[in-house]
Amino acid sequence: MAAAPTEPIDRDLQAAAWDLDPLVGGEGREGCETRLTQALERAQALAERHAGKVAALDSGGLRAIMEELAEIGDLVGRAGYFAVLRFSTNTAEPANGALMQFVQEQETAIQTTLTFFELEWAALPEERAQELLAGADLGFCEHHLRNVRRYRDHLLSEPEEKVLTEKALTGASAWTRLFEELTSAIEVADVQGADGATVPLDVALSRLQGPERELRRATAEAVTEALEPGLRTRAFLFNTLLADKAIDDRLRSYGSWIAARNLANEASDESVQALIEAVRARYEIPRRWYRLKAKLLGLDRLKDYDRMASVSEDEVTFPYAEAKEIVLDCYSSFSSELGNLVKRFYEERRIDAPVRPGKRGGAFCASTVPSEFPYVLLNYTSRRRDVLTLAHELGHGVHFALAAKQGIYHQGTPLTVAETASVFGETIVFGRLLEGDSSPASRLALLAENLEDTIATVFRQVAMNRFEELVHTERRGAGELSVDRFGELWRESQDELLGDSVELTDGYSGWWSYIPHFIGSPGYVYAYAYGQLLALSVYERYEQMGEELVPSYIEMLAAGGSRSPSELGRIVGVDIEDPGFWDTGLELVERQLTQAEEAAAGMT
Repeated sequence: MAAAPTEPIDRDLQAAAWDLDPLVGGEGREGCETRLTQALERAQALAERHAGKVAALDSGGLRAIMEELAEIGDLVGRAGYFAVLRFSTNTAEPANGALMQFVQEQETAIQTTLTFFELEWAALPEERAQELLAGADLGFCEHHLRNVRRYRDHLLSEPEEKVLTEKALTGASAWTRLFEELTSAIEVADVQGADGATVPLDVALSRLQGPERELRRATAEAVTEALEPGLRTRAFLFNTLLADKAIDDRLRSYGSWIAARNLANEASDESVQALIEAVRARYEIPRRWYRLKAKLLGLDRLKDYDRMASVSEDEVTFPYAEAKEIVLDCYSSFSSELGNLVKRFYEERRIDAPVRPGKRGGAFCASTVPSEFPYVLLNYTSRRRDVLTLAHELGHGVHFALAAKQGIYHQGTPLTVAETASVFGETIVFGRLLEGDSSPASRLALLAENLEDTIATVFRQVAMNRFEELVHTERRGAGELSVDRFGELWRESQDELLGDSVELTDGYSGWWSYIPHFIGSPGYVYAYAYGQLLALSVYERYEQMGEELVPSYIEMLAAGGSRSPSELGRIVGVDIEDPGFWDTGLELVERQLTQAEEAAAGMT
């Protein structure tokens, strides 16, 4: 049973709930069913006309198919996002799970019906494909079509692809849903409340930022205790997905566990490895900070539950309405166009902010479809970091909104550039918070939080990538991993990151088990480091050029995924193909550390 609130209720926060009706015309489940029925009928008609005949198309015929597929995608996307977003706000409600399962089953039927097209397109001789792309106006889908052909060596026959698609519904996607339901239901003993009181996992984790060490220690022990009962189940679930991915990679002839993710990110294996090696070579940056932080906290050495602790006794909180105004003003001051987009999120109820039982943890922005405005999910706990999280997710939101004109094929970007607008917006808001804080102790705390967020995004994500590499590799070579072995590999990757700067407690061995990216998006996490370093480089350009960069920056966001990551970077004068690019970004991180060290020295 959740603890009763001990602080005044934030009415603005409680009112920040989604209105999902626009996705399906206010028709709820019936709206999902209607759109999916229409989509399936149109998919079947398209397949009847064109299956086995793609090679005979002219450019005009190819354009017509791509326009029809886009309209089908809009119908499917509206229904799919309505179901997924409703499920995210309450994973414990059976009707929400049932609707999501129904939608996924219908999506699978549509996808298998249309499997023929991408297979036939990818199989065309290169000369013929280039001839078609040079014909009718295909700018709205050209980059997408070129990307499809990059998968030629990894596609199977049409019957095989259909089987894999259908079986995924009761395979990987089912395990991912189970993980979300299990972790969303985790309740942690409220060490501040009455006996028997509990709080959601996200709330407990946020308390590790508090200034009282004894409370942090007790909270960390309570988190470990809450994770323990389901640890074997989550380990089995992870083992199953590791094996499932190994099978897919073998069938599709991918050379490594990360190769499919790199292909999707339009990044070469070599460039990704260069990023990972560059970050691991600079692990002394986070260690240096953690040693300084121990001194600031009056400790000989940090423990894992001290890593995110505030370095100030004063705990700054922000009511939701104040956070909204700060973020809106920052975006509006940078660009009135971006400010107007942010305002729409507030006015059209596109943000779901309160922590609730059964709600999915963390934060995200859902693009939905180009014909509809995006949605943002938060778990807002009124801490200063939550203000920056709001700014971060709205960065994704304005990116999706600007890129909507690119259409369904090019609205989204590879993960490697997807964090640019979010980190950029977060950095602007950080500057505002720092500027408005006159207390030396509070300013130091804010600088520390900013540095720690960067460390978490760059260094910790690469350490988590290392954990993934270890478990995927061992699962493929040695078979199923035990709970203890997962814990050992988790500690190995974290020990490499932290060195002698942080002591890991015994309970920390199971903390890998609530991280959703390992389950639903294998290989995802390095993109955070990639995107953070790219975004910091773009922000440095902004500091150098001022308002002169704004039009180019908006042009880059509005381009969506219509160009390659390197081409997008060139719009704002950044060369991500430069071998020294990652070192440049890491030097910016070290500059943040130096700034925090100087602020700490000024306090003594």
